[in-house]
Amino acid sequence: MKYKLAIFDMDGTILNTLDDLADSTNAVLRAHGYPEHSIDEIRRFVGNGIRKLIERAVPEGLSVEEINQIHQEFMEYYQKHCADKTKPYEGVTDLLRALLEEGVQTAVLSNKADVAVQELCQDYFSGLFHIAVGERPGMNRKPSPDGVEYILDQLQVDKKDAVYIGDSEVDVQTAANAGLDSVIVLWGFRDRALLESYGATRFAEKAEDCLQWLR
Repeated sequence: MKYKLAIFDMDGTILNTLDDLADSTNAVLRAHGYPEHSIDEIRRFVGNGIRKLIERAVPEGLSVEEINQIHQEFMEYYQKHCADKTKPYEGVTDLLRALLEEGVQTAVLSNKADVAVQELCQDYFSGLFHIAVGERPGMNRKPSPDGVEYILDQLQVDKKDAVYIGDSEVDVQTAANAGLDSVIVLWGFRDRALLESYGATRFAEKAEDCLQWLR
């Protein structure tokens, strides 16, 4: 294997979380009498954390206090419904097992709330990640390299020995900011043309393609 560590994004990369994110967003918007959004609209809103998702989903002109309230209601709702429709993408579990069998450490770095990241990793990938890191106090969200650097430090791996795998422009930027090689998957929340415009060059159309890049 070329790398000793593979760091994965979560939403759009290892887990298809879009339906639950959309349902939770629309449930809170509906409770306030605000317009709801389509799956494709929510797809464009995600990638920069839950707070940014809410800011993009609510009507323009709301006060900070109103957005804070909706954000809080979303977090409460999503914590209860984050696994209603969510499921791993095809081949991802086998990919993780193959990496572990070949001695590669695995990690998750997400802009999703840390409590949800821990719960989803336990529910769907128990024993398949050495560390999982979500949005938490004191750590800047991606595309900041903070999370990558924390994981590298915790697992004692050099940057040259790690690769970042994601699906969005945020992931392309995160890898670049952290000085890591990257592989960008095409089954997630963004299209290839957009990803190429942000500098992505190595793509995976299916999970097995990631294994080939990492070798």
